[in-house]
Amino acid sequence: MNGYFMEPQNFSVNDGDGIRTVIFFAGCPLNCKWCANPESTLDFKRVSFNKKTCIGCGKCTEICPVGVNIDLNSPGQREKCISCRSCMDICPTNSRKKLVRIYSDSEILEIIKSQEIFYRYSNGGVTFSGGEATLQRDMLRILVNSLYDKAVDMALETSGYFDFDEVKDILTKLDLIFVDIKHMDEKKHELYTGKGNKKILENIKKMNELDVPIVVRIPVIDSVNSDEDNIKKTAVFVKENIKNPKIELLPYHNFAEEKYECLGLAKMSDNFKRPSNEFLSHLKMIIKNEGAESVSYI
Repeated sequence: MNGYFMEPQNFSVNDGDGIRTVIFFAGCPLNCKWCANPESTLDFKRVSFNKKTCIGCGKCTEICPVGVNIDLNSPGQREKCISCRSCMDICPTNSRKKLVRIYSDSEILEIIKSQEIFYRYSNGGVTFSGGEATLQRDMLRILVNSLYDKAVDMALETSGYFDFDEVKDILTKLDLIFVDIKHMDEKKHELYTGKGNKKILENIKKMNELDVPIVVRIPVIDSVNSDEDNIKKTAVFVKENIKNPKIELLPYHNFAEEKYECLGLAKMSDNFKRPSNEFLSHLKMIIKNEGAESVSYI
């Protein structure tokens, strides 16, 4: 089976225990305004153009069938591009490239196999992320079933926005589930992600019945969801609905800013800010006071 993926990441230490390989599935049902992988919500054939590494040789314009300029992100050029990807093969500096690739299940498993020694000696494993891995549930099922038979530790990073019954068999074979709660307010969740949070909260309740450890993650963003009231409501929900309630606060970052530029997208809002370490410590105390444990894999 073939699926759409972003570039896998080896030697990760932030996405579960030990040294891990993170498999990034492309595609997501949400459209978060701060998304770190914006290529996952676009046409998978979209060509990325890095103006900083381009040497202006013009080879891309010579081969382009529709006459797109060297600067793919200049006005009007994106609209002309048909994503034939001919320019990527000829670019000497890899300034034009694809950020989403097609991999077969056997290719992904081979990538994982090549790193297996690091999992065994660090109590690590594989983390499925995205995008949203459950969107390609048939591919995810093949990978999970294969690794389960080999006793490879597996974690899932999910938005929680999926049809539970369609992926329940997959979830039961995992060793850890990271699930986001981006906002407890339904309307604000829809404003910032394009979807409400009811399905996510219901799925968390259902996942609690699977006997798989759950860590709720909050991407903490000033001006969006970092207020004490939202953090307290999240902690109360987690305490009431997860057997071993754990929350990880993920402070906002703008590491994906260059991706937005290379894909010809408007940059993330300047209103999005990273909270201070002192304020994060304060929020962790709120979580603790509500009876949930504050954890960190960073």
